[in-house]
Formats: sequence, structure tokens, C-alpha cells
Amino acid sequence: MIQFILNNQVIKTSANAGITLLDFIRDHQQLKGTKIGCREGDCGACTVLVGELTENKVTYQSITSCISPLGNANGKHIVTVEGINLPKELNAVQKAMTDNYATQCGFCTPGFVVSMTGYALENNKTTSCNDAISGNICRCTGYKSIEKAGYEIEHKLQQQNGNQQIDWLIKEGFIPDYFKTIPEKLQQLQPKNFEKTGVKVANGTDIYVQHADKMAEEDVHLLTDKNALKGISFTEGICTLGVNTTVTEIAESKQLQTLFPKLKQFLKLVSSEQIRNMGTIGGNFVNASPIGDMSIFFLALNSTLTIQKEDGSTRQIPFQEFHQEYKKYDLQEGEILQLIQFKVPQAEDFFNFEKVSKRTHLDIASVNAAGRISVVNDTIIEAHFSLGGVAAIPKYLHKTNAFLIGKTISSETVKEAETVLQSEISPISDVRGNAEYKRLLARQLFFAHFLELFPNQVELKKLIT
Repeated sequence: MIQFILNNQVIKTSANAGITLLDFIRDHQQLKGTKIGCREGDCGACTVLVGELTENKVTYQSITSCISPLGNANGKHIVTVEGINLPKELNAVQKAMTDNYATQCGFCTPGFVVSMTGYALENNKTTSCNDAISGNICRCTGYKSIEKAGYEIEHKLQQQNGNQQIDWLIKEGFIPDYFKTIPEKLQQLQPKNFEKTGVKVANGTDIYVQHADKMAEEDVHLLTDKNALKGISFTEGICTLGVNTTVTEIAESKQLQTLFPKLKQFLKLVSSEQIRNMGTIGGNFVNASPIGDMSIFFLALNSTLTIQKEDGSTRQIPFQEFHQEYKKYDLQEGEILQLIQFKVPQAEDFFNFEKVSKRTHLDIASVNAAGRISVVNDTIIEAHFSLGGVAAIPKYLHKTNAFLIGKTISSETVKEAETVLQSEISPISDVRGNAEYKRLLARQLFFAHFLELFPNQVELKKLIT
């Protein structure tokens, strides 16, 4: 039986763990404020908050409930727009929206309000309120008014005393007072683990886009409660990530931010706030998309993948060998991904990530690229470049990387390497652009790595002449 708290109500249900959280909220609980829009996680109309108890404190994140399995709510606090209403007046976010004329047809408004409230509930705000709504779409194009509401909320939150966050938010009218009781209520829940049978699902951001109706009728093997698949650790110069680690968890890791100073800037290009909160790196790998952002990212880190067999034993392979053909990968019956590891960058190591897409947020790449390069005395001793959108799989550039080793960093070297690069990619024309356009993007993004990382040795003028 699934047990969780929905707003201020304890829920115990025997509903199929594979139905979407959105459908349970609307059809089983008749809470219609959470809207049905795209059913693909793209529009944010179905945004809810998920609160998880850690050390007697509840931390909240926004997610899109249309592609989240109900079973993943087990043991958590789910908050819909009805759950942040105050008894007799608008809450602080709702008031900011109305004061700035940020509601038009109103269909998207609940999703925006929930996302902004989630921002207010964040313990360590390292983004802006308007970053928090990067996964919410307003079809009436009322963005400027919504942005003004976001700035107003940010200004009000700057007055907050962080020591008693929940009490302050209640006092200032951001959330109702029942939020104070949630930690104790979550402790009293006794959620049980599910049977390990059926289709394997982490957080659903891929499989539920394509097969939500099918998943509602099937058994699901939920992977989110497997602690062995979570976490980020460092041992003897190796960084290890469980494959259930989300993009947000990577972006918020202080150690990874130290190793990759532009990490948050890179990962803001990956989908949207709600999807980054849900999407796991393992899910991105087995999606096997030729433009998978995290696949391209970890290919450039020359990572090693650990695969767990059904009997608990494991095997390791270079990540560059995992993807074999279009949507095919090296995972046998009964196996699951467990860990991915890479060597911690040293002083001689440089890393960069680039992506071109039609929208800045919440969009798939036309071409994405990453590169890790080791340089000693201007000589390249190691190179690992990858490209997405230019082959049937996320492409590790074997020939280009081999060519670069032993070369001196210069504009001439980069131009020669780009010629090699073009010989080993095979883009096709599709909705993201024609083959010629993708070759041009591959060229430009490859150049961009060197212009960003070695501005004193590589000149744009020499690259394009």
C-alpha cells in the first residue's frame, strides 16, 4: 500500500503504483487545480511540490506530476496548489501574481504559483525565482508580468530570517500553518517497499512521456528507494555517482562545483527546473538518445560504468562502449546500471560543455558537445571530446581524440583536429536541423571549447580563415 501526505491529508491507497501522480491527484482525489496540459513534462501546468524528510527537516522540490509514477510519492509530502491556499486570503505568491497582472487565461497560473512557492521553500537559494519557473509555459505570453511577480517575491524573501524558515514563511503568508506538522506526520508514516517486478522505472521523465497509459496498467519496479543507486562520493581521486543521482543533485554538489566552476551554468542548459529535479543520469543513459545531455557530459569525462547483474554481482565497462546502435546499449536481461565513475580533474585538466537548441530552457539539443583535455607545457597529453546529434548514438570522438594527443595547443592544431572530427561524424537531417547545419554546429562548438579554455593560444580569426 502506498502511503504519503497529500497537502494536509494522509493518503493510504492500493492504487497501481504505475499510474501518474497527476491522474491520482485529479481523478482519485478530485483536486482539479493541478492541470493537464502536454502530458510530457513540457508545460509545467501539472507542477506539484515533493517534500522529503531528512534529519527531521523536510526539503521541497518542484516536479511535473504528469510523468511521475504515483509510487514515487511513497513516504513523501505532495503539495498541490490547493495545499498552499490560505483560509481567507491569497498567499504571498498568489498576491504577487495578481498585483502584477500576471494572470491572463489562468490555465498555467497554478503551475507558476506552485513553482514559485517551491522556490520560497528552498533552504539554500542559489538560483532566482525566475529560474524556478523555467519549466512553466504561459501560452498567453504574459511572461514580463510573471517575471515582475518573481522579482517581487525575491525581494520579499530577502527579508527572511533563515533560522526559522517555515515559521517565517507561515507568518508572511507564503504557506498555510499546517506545514509545521508535516515532519512529525511523515515520521509516523510506515510506507512499505514495493515488489521488485515489472518495468524498471526511476523517476519516469523518459518512459512516462512515451508510455504513461501503458504504465498505468502494468506492474512497475521502482528504483528510487535503492540507496545503492544514489549519492556522490570521492575516494582516492575517483568521483562515484549512483545512477539515480538527479541533475539537480549534481548541480548543487559543492565538491563538483569546485571541480567544475561553471557546472551550474552548464547544467542550466539541461531541460528545466522541474525535470532536473526528477531526471536521473542513469535514465538519461538508457534513454540512449543521440543528443542525451548527460551522456555527452560523462563521455567527455572518460567515465567507467558499473552494471549490476540480477544475482548482485557487477561488471564494469568504459562508458564510451555502452551505446552500441540507435537506442541499443550494453545491458543484458536482468541487469541495471549502478554507478558511473570518473577521475577527479587535476590542475592540468580542462573541461567545457556546449549546447545549441531552439530554446534556452526545456529543449533538446540540435547539437551538444563536451570536452575534457589535459595539457602540460602547452602539449596535449589526454583528450576526450564528445558530440551529440551527429550520429546514431552519443558520439565519443575516438579519431579526433587520438589525433590531438602529443600536439601543441594552437589555432592550427584545432583546425586540423576539426577536419578529423568531420570525418568521423554522420549527422542526418531531421526536425532539429539538416545535416549540413549540424556539421556547422559541430565545428563551431568544437572551436568554442578551445576559445573558452585556451583564449591566449587559440584565436577565432585564425580558426575561421
